[in-house]
Amino acid sequence: MSDPFERATSSPPPILGEGCVKRYDPEALSPENGTEFADAAELWQRLQQDAGDEPGES
Repeated sequence: MSDPFERATSSPPPILGEGCVKRYDPEALSPENGTEFADAAELWQRLQQDAGDEPGES
């Protein structure tokens, strides 16, 4: 490998759909793609609580 930039390249997972419904193929995603987020449920609950605590809401 003579080009040092060849080592730094990556390729995205396959994509499904087009336009507004374009998204990565969920079956092709894995922890190697950075899709593992174990604390997502806790973060979502905290964000929902924070949104409910805003002044002006009854």
